[in-house]
Amino acid sequence: MSARLTYLDWNATAPILPEVAAAMADWLARCGNASSVHRAGRAARQAVEAARHEVAALAGAPADHVTFTGSGTEANQMVLAGISGRRLVSALEHDSLRAGPEIELIPARRDGTIDLAALEKMTEMGDSPALVSVMFANNETGITQPVAEAARLAHRSGALYHTDAVQAAGKLELRGVGADLVTLSAHKIGGPQGVGALIAPPDLTLSPLVRGGGQERGRRAGTENVAGLVGFGIAARRAAERAGDAAAIAALRDEAERRLCAIAPDARIFGADAPRVANTLCIAMPRVPAATQVMALDLAGVMVSAGAACSSGKLRRSPVLEAMGVPPELADCAIRISLGWSTSAADIDHLVEAWGALYVRTKVHAA
Repeated sequence: MSARLTYLDWNATAPILPEVAAAMADWLARCGNASSVHRAGRAARQAVEAARHEVAALAGAPADHVTFTGSGTEANQMVLAGISGRRLVSALEHDSLRAGPEIELIPARRDGTIDLAALEKMTEMGDSPALVSVMFANNETGITQPVAEAARLAHRSGALYHTDAVQAAGKLELRGVGADLVTLSAHKIGGPQGVGALIAPPDLTLSPLVRGGGQERGRRAGTENVAGLVGFGIAARRAAERAGDAAAIAALRDEAERRLCAIAPDARIFGADAPRVANTLCIAMPRVPAATQVMALDLAGVMVSAGAACSSGKLRRSPVLEAMGVPPELADCAIRISLGWSTSAADIDHLVEAWGALYVRTKVHAA
């Protein structure tokens, strides 16, 4: 096993920022319920509201549009469970949106973007939809979706428009995409795990998932995670400040792509001809199962994933690649490499060395 460790699974979770960890440690040492009226409670409330303003600024929304949740998954489920009627959801979505009851899937094109023509027809068929949900940036391929156009079609039919921006936050501008509801998650931007947010107008009626208290303006009951929310607020501010990092990260991603394809001319890059966020590379090593690649790279000290890292550690065929029409034998060989603000040229060297060594071994054994 390699002594050097290279973390290239940022889309699963980003390393927590040192300033986030320090601020959270400070708040974990304090006592105070944000719903209490004494001075400790008021201090906690002030910290929660300061974090709300930071998250709102990242989303380009008013602070009273922010409802804090326990995760991006919970925020997505709040949308599905809270809005009744026809719900049209992209076939490329994260499992937390594909899991809703009685949803209609919007087909995908082979390039990994949604089929806008199909969406338009779906909005014109049957009853008018109540909700259209299309994610901003795909968690597996990094492909960005035509969110503004999808919003236009949703609004033309009278539907609310939701976008899961978990993978887009800090990488793409969230303002001006026309979304009525937006999902965010702290741990994708250097904040703590177990904290998320739903951005939605306060006058929009949403049936709460968690009842029994008046917290979060009645949208989500339960004592606020003050330390976690403080961390979320700091991470949101830092994400906005790092917007200029995208070009350098894209250069590292493109260098990795170029060198991996030079080693393996038969490799397949998913999303190569579509717009992508700067940090994501989804690549298939033909005839080598993704599980084999993930384990071999891990033994070499390089941490990547096979598709989404949200299925209790299970490796399974990607529904995203399936929706794109990728043949099963190729989809089963796809891994996701995702970079972040601390990724270095040396990390790319390590990846290329480990992946190249595996490719050579498989060719030797095949021969």
